[in-house]
Amino acid sequence: MTSAESTPLVVRARHRQQAMDWSLVLLSQGIESVVAQSESGWTLLVEPQDHSRALATLRQYQVENRGWHWRQEMSWPQVTFHWGAVAWCLLLALFHWLNAVSGSHLKFVGVMEGSAVASGAWWRLFTATMLHFDLAHLMANVAIGFPVLGMAMGRYGPTCALLAAYLAGVGGNVAGLLFHTHLGPALGASGMVMGGLGLLTIQSLSLRLSNTRSWRYIIGGIFGGVMLFTLLGLDPASDVVAHLGGFSCGLILGAAMTLIPQKKLLGPAANAVCGALLAALVALTWMLALLHVPPPR
Repeated sequence: MTSAESTPLVVRARHRQQAMDWSLVLLSQGIESVVAQSESGWTLLVEPQDHSRALATLRQYQVENRGWHWRQEMSWPQVTFHWGAVAWCLLLALFHWLNAVSGSHLKFVGVMEGSAVASGAWWRLFTATMLHFDLAHLMANVAIGFPVLGMAMGRYGPTCALLAAYLAGVGGNVAGLLFHTHLGPALGASGMVMGGLGLLTIQSLSLRLSNTRSWRYIIGGIFGGVMLFTLLGLDPASDVVAHLGGFSCGLILGAAMTLIPQKKLLGPAANAVCGALLAALVALTWMLALLHVPPPR
């Protein structure tokens, strides 16, 4: 203290941490204090001539920091890149090559047409996600889908993420079927890619289970994902309805998957089941497409 003869005055704190914090606040304003513990609790001892200024400083500090909490470590979901996305890219390339060597036969039986789906060819909603108009169309979807689906596979598990993105792509085709007034032939993996982006956009929702103050981070992540979708999915020259449908389905499926512990999603059991379902869907829908060849027009 600045004077050995003066009797220091007391400023009471609720606990030790608050007393330490207040001591630093006062020191930043040039007010010396001593942290002490008495029978009644933790206190700060300040010189009489500094007492009123100390109280005013602490009062202002509390006003300016009302509702603010010390930073807490949050258990962020693990997001790593999964190189299994290469297999998805190669599968799309294989379908494109098979379509080329078959004289566009795969496109003929697998493209999504509203009239064909309305007549009962529901499998075209699925098969269309594996086809592309030309090499440029394929490369555009692979260039975006490779990093997006690779990260989604790292977050949700490789086949769990692929199955969810695949179903989101089908959802995008359903949206196109429902909301396009004049739907021509539609195909491409862009709805699936936008579904993968939806999975990534909502992945931070799992933070709410471990920290009640995580909503601003969750909202920030969602906002960032929506901005990416705006940049990548709203090209007027593309099928915006299918993109929006795929992205929305990805958000819904991703929100549901955040309820499942990440360890289970990354585990072998979940990925074995999802992998089997994905393979069965692809095989079944293409088998139906090849068995139900439409008559020549």
